[in-house]
Amino acid sequence: MKKNTFSSIISQFILLIFVIVWIIPTFGLFVSSFRDKDLLAISGWWTSLITTEVNEIHRTLTQDSQIEENNKYLIVGNLFDNIKGKKITSFGITSKNINEFLVFETATLKNGSKITVAENGDYTWESIEPFKNKKGKRIFITALSPPKFTLENYKEVLLKEGVGQAFLNTLTVAIPSTVIPLIICSFFAYALSWMRFFGRDTLLAIIIASLVVPLQMSLIPLLSIYNDLGALFNVSSKSYPGVWLAHTGFGLASTTFLLRNFIKSLPHEMIEAARVDGANHYDIFTRIILPLSIPAFASIFILQFLWVWNDLLVGLVFLDQVPSEIIITAKLRELLGSRGENWEILTTGAFVSMTVPLLIFFLLQRYFIRGLVAGSVKG
Repeated sequence: MKKNTFSSIISQFILLIFVIVWIIPTFGLFVSSFRDKDLLAISGWWTSLITTEVNEIHRTLTQDSQIEENNKYLIVGNLFDNIKGKKITSFGITSKNINEFLVFETATLKNGSKITVAENGDYTWESIEPFKNKKGKRIFITALSPPKFTLENYKEVLLKEGVGQAFLNTLTVAIPSTVIPLIICSFFAYALSWMRFFGRDTLLAIIIASLVVPLQMSLIPLLSIYNDLGALFNVSSKSYPGVWLAHTGFGLASTTFLLRNFIKSLPHEMIEAARVDGANHYDIFTRIILPLSIPAFASIFILQFLWVWNDLLVGLVFLDQVPSEIIITAKLRELLGSRGENWEILTTGAFVSMTVPLLIFFLLQRYFIRGLVAGSVKG
């Protein structure tokens, strides 16, 4: 009794660790998706509720804004364009020393003009000679920025042209690529479990061995075959049927293996009783195996759907990157920019793309654990 209690505590503790490991980064992703993009680039999500020190570069107004007062020429303005919140702690007039002056101190330029910067961003640039600066003077500042949350990241992702179509394209890829291998592998798994034929064990060994073959090894040879078939029948090799077949092929081994484990765990006496009553393999499969295997089908549906939905590599190889075919992961990569500098797109886009898999998971979660562990216990 004590041993069972101890094992239960250990199991619950391990489960709690897994939950925490999953929730913390997900929560961080959610918080980051609402943060200002400038703060997101320089600090982690755990600092989102505290004031952050930032370094920025601003320019003063140009010579067109100068006024003459008491035989001096002045350019007066605000570095933040009167946007409130930030507080300047120091500033500099060269990139070599951006913290050379504290606020309200006067910085003297080489031409003799002087600049004073206040805490709220107000500045005064004065000179005894008329200004001839067409671009304004660069000022380097160090400021304290308060926590800032915004919906601009979601607007940029959701309202961006092509994102909605990419969602529909991904559904067009994911649903058939999940259903087709389930249908094929359900028959295959039943045959490996309850039908006796020559080479069954060898075939099962080949399936298990194929699980360790890297996906990347087969992409180019498979694409080459698709190109040859496309040229033979005068059709495009990159199309939805092509990516459906690719995902089906890549998912056959794992789906068959998981389904076989579940179906094999069903009571042997029940199958034998059906045979004694005159049921053939089709009757046993449709009237006994399928109804009892719903937890396994739901679990494998979730796993296969998640893999296809989050896939980028197969979609890039087997689909053209045109608006009618581009998938959501490829579209988000496109929005990131050539150098991946748009961090706000990455966090927001990732959370947006999570909505459909999470919805699928919560709808089928009651079957998920039952389906995963059923094959490990006999009876």
